Amino acid sequence: MATCSSTAPEGAPVCLSQPSVPVFTGQEYGRWNVRMKTVFRSQELWDLVENGVTESKDEAVERENRKRDAKALCLIQQAVDGPNLDRIAEAKSAHDAWEILRKHCLGTSKVLSVRIQALRQDFETLQMGDDEGVQAYISRVITITNQIKALGHKLKEPEVVSKVLQSLAPKFDWVAVAIEESKEIAKLTLDDLCGTLQAHEVRVNRAAGKIVEKALTSRPSTQSQTTTKVGGSGAHGGAGRGRGEIIRDAGEVEAEADEEGASIIKVTSSVITARNSAT
Repeated sequence: MATCSSTAPEGAPVCLSQPSVPVFTGQEYGRWNVRMKTVFRSQELWDLVENGVTESKDEAVERENRKRDAKALCLIQQAVDGPNLDRIAEAKSAHDAWEILRKHCLGTSKVLSVRIQALRQDFETLQMGDDEGVQAYISRVITITNQIKALGHKLKEPEVVSKVLQSLAPKFDWVAVAIEESKEIAKLTLDDLCGTLQAHEVRVNRAAGKIVEKALTSRPSTQSQTTTKVGGSGAHGGAGRGRGEIIRDAGEVEAEADEEGASIIKVTSSVITARNSAT
């Protein structure tokens, strides 16, 4: 929402827009931190919040800096609840208020280091569940990654991509091998990897559905063949042929699964090649 006022010398209206700010209640500081940084950058105030007010001998510049600092401090005060407002009530600048909140939520440098190490360990031990979907697992990875970054620790995207490839469920071995053999992991983004894995997931689920359907439809036919055989040796012979029929169908299903897996590798390799050539 914006309000407009007029200045006497030029007579042109000056619009002062107030951005919407998220309210910090003491929970999820990392996410609030990200949102507030965006708010400050949209108002060209982040350098001032991060580094403090720069002293200037020019009175006009000094007055403008103080005005910008007051605006930034106002945004911070509006973006916290009552208890946190009490905590920063004595802060004289936006930088001071920001640092008070940061130290309160993240702790001292020693505590921060311990928390980073703990999150790094959680990141290293991430493993996709056998029944877990691609989107759900990628969301878990992104959550821990953002928590690490919020503590000031840099985590590059190739490292995250490599971690995801190494921790996939066994059903994704085909696509993992195809991507690793392409030797272009450094150029692969997490979004591209997620898209490739989701496409592979659809194919795997479809292949699994075909196998189950084939196995179910083969059983009635073999049973009917067995029941049509009568006589002393015919019953045993019919049963033998029934088992043979089941084995034959199982072999066909296995061959079909292998063919499906081979097509998955070809499609995945072509997708990676196309993306690499586009970049």
